[in-house]
Amino acid sequence: MRTAIIGGGAAGFFLAINLKEMCEQMEVTIFEKSRKVLAKVEISGGGRCNCTNSFAEVRDLQYVYPRGHRLMKRLMKGFSHRDAYDWFEKHGVRLTTQEDQCVFPMSQDSHSIINCFLAEARRHNVEIRIETKIDSLDELSDYDFIAVTTGGSPKAEGIRWLERHEVESPVPSLFTFQIDDKALQALMGTVVENAVTMIPGTKMRAEGPLLITHWGMSGPAILKLSSYAARHLAECGYKSPLAVNWTSLHDNEVLSVLEEITIRHSQKQLQTISPCGLPSRLWSYLVEKCLGERANGRWGSLNKKELNRLANILSGGDMYQIAGRAPFKDEFVTCGGVSLSSVNPATLESKEKPHLYFAGEVLDIDGITGGFNFQAAWTTAYTVAQAIAKSCQM
Repeated sequence: MRTAIIGGGAAGFFLAINLKEMCEQMEVTIFEKSRKVLAKVEISGGGRCNCTNSFAEVRDLQYVYPRGHRLMKRLMKGFSHRDAYDWFEKHGVRLTTQEDQCVFPMSQDSHSIINCFLAEARRHNVEIRIETKIDSLDELSDYDFIAVTTGGSPKAEGIRWLERHEVESPVPSLFTFQIDDKALQALMGTVVENAVTMIPGTKMRAEGPLLITHWGMSGPAILKLSSYAARHLAECGYKSPLAVNWTSLHDNEVLSVLEEITIRHSQKQLQTISPCGLPSRLWSYLVEKCLGERANGRWGSLNKKELNRLANILSGGDMYQIAGRAPFKDEFVTCGGVSLSSVNPATLESKEKPHLYFAGEVLDIDGITGGFNFQAAWTTAYTVAQAIAKSCQM
């Protein structure tokens, strides 16, 4: 029996290795159109590969999988984040869990994952054909099973060759925001640990660290929001208002903090005391933005209206205009792909073509930053490997 895997990325290798472990007699070939396999794994997580998450802080999968959370809930009963953790440890990759619940190789080097995959592929005699592009499933008619693990496609044309399968229009996800505000950009390098970002007029919001860059904003609070709002932002041409809560507190809570400062430090200059642990440069920027010439005054000189304005700008009333995605190609994830209605939810086998399977980002499943997309790759790839192995043994 022979299986062809189209795509030499994370899901493709994980599927191939697990299939061989379940069914050693199966002949498995990976077809990769580029010259290099596992290229995305190599650069992920800043070269460290955030390979999964502890899920300890996940109350509901819909908050980490904006698309596909129901299917992931079902499939993770068969191969969960704990199973993934154990799999890598068993195969010689020691892992560590950070305070933010992201899981990385203990080596802090993505090559630990890559070397593991390549070594296991060699050990199981998995054939790897690089620079081999598959344009039609007919090219693989002599294989008993086909698994498509090509990853996300920036354009629908990239997966139209899959014939007859319904495709959810692909758009970028997990990107940073370009904001044309020179005063803000001058604060590049500034980090706020607990920010909340929102798209006004929607229920879309995200929280976490926010990084100010020379082009606008980045960090988990932005990347998560870009995932939640991927389709919305695409539809409005990546031009949208953005609201930021710099403190993650409600306005009345911030107001209480400001009022206490006016009592304790009434003679101090406004810009010399940063409330709520804000970086001093950001506080100065916000005071000047909010109060103009009054920014050079003392705390004790603030009237009630000015205190309310400051509380508002710190707690969600600070507005910006998204001018586009970051001015470089930094999208690692695609929202969209083969519609989940086109596959069997238990096996991920195509409903249109028997013995054709899909795994990884080619499916309309995508997660926020934090290792969730790799977990989707492991879970869906394992599901397909199990389904093929079971079919082979029947």
